[in-house]
Amino acid sequence: MISRIAYESELTWLSTRELAARIADGEVSAREALADHFARMDSVNPALNAIVTRDDERALDRADRADARRAAREQLGALHGVPMTHKESTDVAGLPTTRGSALLLDNVAEKDALVIARMRSAGIVTSGKSNVPEFTAGSHTFNRVFGTTLNPFDTTRSAGGSSGGAAAAIAAGIQASGDGSDMGGSLRTPGSFNNLVGMRPTNGRIPHTLPANPWEWLAQPGFMARTVSDVALMMSVASGPAAGAPLSVAEPGSVFDRAEFAHPDRHDAGAGLAGLRIGFSSDLNGLFPIDPDVDAVVRATADVFAGAGARVDDDIPDLRDADEVFHVTRAYDFAADYRTLVREHRDEVKDAVVWNTEMGLALTVDELLSADEARSRLAATIGAYFATHDLLVLTSAQVAPFDARIEYPRAAGGAPLGDYLEWMRAATIISATGCPAVSVPAGFTAGGLPVGVQLVAAPGRDVELLLAAQAFEELTGHHRRHPVL
Repeated sequence: MISRIAYESELTWLSTRELAARIADGEVSAREALADHFARMDSVNPALNAIVTRDDERALDRADRADARRAAREQLGALHGVPMTHKESTDVAGLPTTRGSALLLDNVAEKDALVIARMRSAGIVTSGKSNVPEFTAGSHTFNRVFGTTLNPFDTTRSAGGSSGGAAAAIAAGIQASGDGSDMGGSLRTPGSFNNLVGMRPTNGRIPHTLPANPWEWLAQPGFMARTVSDVALMMSVASGPAAGAPLSVAEPGSVFDRAEFAHPDRHDAGAGLAGLRIGFSSDLNGLFPIDPDVDAVVRATADVFAGAGARVDDDIPDLRDADEVFHVTRAYDFAADYRTLVREHRDEVKDAVVWNTEMGLALTVDELLSADEARSRLAATIGAYFATHDLLVLTSAQVAPFDARIEYPRAAGGAPLGDYLEWMRAATIISATGCPAVSVPAGFTAGGLPVGVQLVAAPGRDVELLLAAQAFEELTGHHRRHPVL
């Protein structure tokens, strides 16, 4: 654990909404907020290795310009003056995008990714970048360039991944929310491991745009935060259709501008769960193994939902087609992204990336057609299920944060696990459905490690999903527990 008293101020545990409001009201300047952000980073990051790139000089310039705009009474964005680091694998103009690989050390982004551009338009002050696994493969954040990111609740444990650096930074009070992405749980798993909210949106909410593959659907940009309210705020800024994005959801980001998110204290706690029809099974009726200590925490949440007036049953959709859909689609995407690097620099690429890429290159036409058929069956199953249910609820992760020295857990619930993806099936199965999903703090193991519960809604029902998640958050209050640093 951290051996000295960590820097902490009255700003440290503010939400993004609260900090933005103080800056807009002139109670705190953007420069003061940035100085506080860097002070907390200086204090706790050496023990966590969450932030791997800093942009101090330009951040100070951005903060000063933000203060000048406020002084000039210009119209301010929703995130005006708020300091924030971004996920290392996401392009931020002028900063390296290495993906944790020495092969990409000289890869400096020329322009912002869409999600970054939209946050900057809303006034965010970019201050650096957070750590990821090599090529964002796997849900444990370590690589040969920057090293391993550790969990603020126990610095011998994994922070999860691939958005693990962002998760550790948020949980440790460096910032209140942050961007990430989720293919196989890369927002939900670190959310669970760090007592955070982590949301994977519906495909197209935050669109994939040209010149990258605009048809990509398995990986989704999204956000983590200490509260559902802040995730909704970030979604309001980053969502909405975009040119060159054929799979854009037509609804604007303003659909997330709901009074319930902005003022959660103005209605009865848990009111958003009353009357909801919820299918509940921590392990999807035995579809994957789960550790008993995690299972116990997640199972206890069924009483929370029922106590708030939800109708909870054990009717669970048959999602067995999801494994085929996920594995074939992921392998195809890895081949599309990394085939040249693997062919030319095989010995310099992480084994898991080589394995997944070569799996994609070996796919046959029959395997691709079979996966398409499985995806069609899965879509029909999801459509029928959400005709009678509002939510599906299960665990976010099959294990609690594990020893940071190992690559991935080799067992869950006493059952041996095979490849590096098998321990993430609670997340990967849901990814394959195309449904929006959010991990919300559910409690802690006897050893004090965070556990998340995963709420899933029908495609397109992102707002309703967050309203339910916020109602659960209000009732339980687990998000208020911070790590002792």
